[in-house]
Amino acid sequence: MRQIRFHSYGGPEVLRLEEAPVPKPGPDDLLVRTGSIGVTLPAVRRVRGEGRPPLPGVLGGEIAGEVVAVGTRVTGFTVGDRVTSLTFTGSYADLVLAPAALASRIPDHASDVQAVALVRGGHLALALLATAGPAATGSVLITGAASGAGHLAVQLAKRQGISRVVAAVSSPAKAEFLRGLGADEVVTYGSADWGDPVDVVLDGVGGDLLPRALAAVAPGGRLLFFNSGGGTVPAFDLLAGAKSITGFTMARFVDTRRDLYDRHHEHLWQLHRDGGLRAVVHAEIPLTEAATAHELIEARANLGKVVLRP
Repeated sequence: MRQIRFHSYGGPEVLRLEEAPVPKPGPDDLLVRTGSIGVTLPAVRRVRGEGRPPLPGVLGGEIAGEVVAVGTRVTGFTVGDRVTSLTFTGSYADLVLAPAALASRIPDHASDVQAVALVRGGHLALALLATAGPAATGSVLITGAASGAGHLAVQLAKRQGISRVVAAVSSPAKAEFLRGLGADEVVTYGSADWGDPVDVVLDGVGGDLLPRALAAVAPGGRLLFFNSGGGTVPAFDLLAGAKSITGFTMARFVDTRRDLYDRHHEHLWQLHRDGGLRAVVHAEIPLTEAATAHELIEARANLGKVVLRP
C-alpha cells in the first residue's frame, strides 16, 4: 500500500510517498480503506518538528472509509461498514488502523469527504462550547475561524444563541466567507483593534498569538486553549483581569463526558441532513500531492477543510 512519511523535519517538501506493509489490526482496531483523509494544522506542525516525533515520521488525524478487517475484541462493526474515525498514526495511507472506540458509522446520505469535513471539527466545536458553558452565551471570539474546525464553531456558536461571535483570521480576504456563516465581526491577527473584549476565547492557533487572544478576554472571562502551537502569557495578566485559561483535549472530553459526546454525534448528522450546518471543503487533493495540502494550511489560505483523496 501507499503511505506518506517524512525522514527529516521541515516544510511540505519533506513529505514522501512510499510503499509500506499493510498494518494488522490489534484486538480493538479496525482496518479501514481510506476514502478521505483530513489535513490539520497539528499535522503540519509535526512535520516541522513540533513535539519531536520519531523519524521516519507518519501522521495521525481523521479518516473516513470502508472497514476491511476488524480486531478480535471489536463489536458493533463489520467488514463493509463505512466509518469515520480519529487515528493516532499512519493516517496518510491507503489502509489505516483506527481505534474502534473512536469510530462511528457514516450515514447513507453522506460521503466520505463530508464525514471528514464534519465529524472531527464539529465534535471539537460542540465540546468547546459545552466546556465554556454559560460563560459563552454573551460573546465568543474564535481564532483560526476559517479552518476546518473554526468555520464550524462559528456556525454552531450562532445556532446556540451566542449574541456576538467574533471571527479572528489571518487575512481580511476571509471576512466575506465568515460573515456568510454567521460571524458578527471579523478581525485579523494584525489588526490594532479587536473590538470590545469577549466572555470566552476559543484559541486554536496559540504561539505568538496567545497573548493577544488573552488580551481579548473580558475581566473574569475565560480562554479555552486547544491548539498545538504552545505560547506563554505572564501570570500577572491572569491575576489582574481575573481571567482563566483552560487546556482542552478531545480525548479527555470523550473519557469524561461520553454521553454528551454521543449526543453531539447525532446532533451533527441531524444538522447536516437538515441543511443547518455547512461543512465546507476547501479542496480535495490526491494523496500523492500531500505536500500541496500542507502548503495550503501553512499559507493559511484555506476556507474550510482540506482533504486528501487516496
